[in-house]
Amino acid sequence: MTIKITRKASHWLAALLSMAALFSAIAQAADDAPPVVDPPAGQLLIASAEMQDPRFQRTVILLLKHDSSGAFGIVINRPLGKRPLAAFLSETDSKDSQKGTIEGSIPVFLGGPVQPQLGFVVHSGEYRHPETLVVGDELAMTANREVLRDIGRHQGPAKYLFALGYAGWGAGQLEDEIARHGWFTAPAAPDLVFDAERDEVWEKALARRAREL
Repeated sequence: MTIKITRKASHWLAALLSMAALFSAIAQAADDAPPVVDPPAGQLLIASAEMQDPRFQRTVILLLKHDSSGAFGIVINRPLGKRPLAAFLSETDSKDSQKGTIEGSIPVFLGGPVQPQLGFVVHSGEYRHPETLVVGDELAMTANREVLRDIGRHQGPAKYLFALGYAGWGAGQLEDEIARHGWFTAPAAPDLVFDAERDEVWEKALARRAREL
């Protein structure tokens, strides 16, 4: 499946959230994981084989934030296609042409059903920006255009995953799904988040979860 993003790119790219705006927007969402009662950010949510919601069947979600006000995560195994970085940025910011050549294409993923007009870059932990949300020593997320520019100039994170939209739950909703065995959890590892073949991520995440038991 290829993703078609032309003029619409300006709508979601212009709306890339600062972290303050991001947390405000997702204050209505609450996230949790399975066998663990209160999993922290940096865990994987793995849909069980009994998951009935078609939006989440065989999905693996990187949990990025979880506190009393809510939480959210990004689906890491729903690729949509590739898009040239220069096309993304030129449609929203003419100044990019003055900041050096923007090279290459970027894989685009469906990060979840909530606000698919918003973009999020999950990336390796060595890259930091003032708005970066750190979820461990090896994983982080940045939601602004600068990270895309840096990737295009070969100054960005070593590994990354660009997603549109996110997954979120209202307070207590995910806990209920976990209690009904809709989700399992496993520690997130960069090789699974970034390197594994996307059509194998669900099976490999389940296997790692089994080894943790």
